[in-house]
Amino acid sequence: MNIWLVALMIFVFNIPFGYWRSNVRKFSLQWVLAVHLPVPFVIALRFASGLGFEFITYPILVGAFFSGQYLGSMIHSWVEKNTEVNISSCLVMDLVRVNSAGDKRKG
Repeated sequence: MNIWLVALMIFVFNIPFGYWRSNVRKFSLQWVLAVHLPVPFVIALRFASGLGFEFITYPILVGAFFSGQYLGSMIHSWVEKNTEVNISSCLVMDLVRVNSAGDKRKG
């Protein structure tokens, strides 16, 4: 499997975890879990893709990991500032709530 495809998968997988991380107290148990729960997925993906653990893969995949976390955090900030919905730590549920609130305003 191509390293860029793996990096894209890691990036997308980390967006909800970054969203969760941005809504909890820094260095709390939930914060630590939001940062570290995706790691086994990354390791499994490395084995499944056949990339292994060559040094050149680390900057790309670590960059994808933290970029996904960062984008999730930015999405959380945007939703918090631009909607009137009470948000939680779950990206999917918050997007459903925001969408439902938008439908109610239109109708």
